[in-house]
Amino acid sequence: MTLTYPLWKKNLIIVWIGSFLTAASMSLVLPFLPLFIEELGVTNPDHVVTWSAIAFGATFLVAAIVSPLWGRLADQKGRKLMLIRASLGMAVVMTLISFVQDVYQLVGLRLLMGAVSGFISAGITLVASQTPKEKSGWALGTLSTGGITGGLLGPLIGGLLADWIGLRPVFLLTGSSLFITFLITLVFVKEDFVRWRASDLTRHERLLARFVIRN
Repeated sequence: MTLTYPLWKKNLIIVWIGSFLTAASMSLVLPFLPLFIEELGVTNPDHVVTWSAIAFGATFLVAAIVSPLWGRLADQKGRKLMLIRASLGMAVVMTLISFVQDVYQLVGLRLLMGAVSGFISAGITLVASQTPKEKSGWALGTLSTGGITGGLLGPLIGGLLADWIGLRPVFLLTGSSLFITFLITLVFVKEDFVRWRASDLTRHERLLARFVIRN
């Protein structure tokens, strides 16, 4: 018997995988980041701690700043485009990290990684917009487990991989997995996108929007 899934459920599966890999890739460096920074030539223990905090936090800081910009672009161009952009961008950056030669390059690429991120937020809006209303609560709840699980398991996965294959190959392997996410998103995710326009709002919704913006 052949199992067939509705389009919204196929989208959910692909976006769940991407959310898991994205969250894991952003946190997997935590266990071995100080060792990697030492490998880049920082030997003073105090400096290692400082650079580790900067390199790790840089991604999340920039991601928080640019997230509204990507959200606005998603409203104009579609959420699938944002999924493609984020997965491909993070795959490229993660691969480049494996070739860095000093800590400044590492921090710069971690900043860039935060700038190109946004897969999870775009995935949430895509699933919410493409899922039937009676299934949206279940779908969004299921989707949230992808990001949460990836964030929790990322450090464990990173620590194990660093021990098994070395520090730099971890970034190559993670970049490859994110590139696979890009490919399956490009091929299998389907979006019935309708561009948001202010004229689509009712009079009461426009008044509410103005009130929110002013306050």
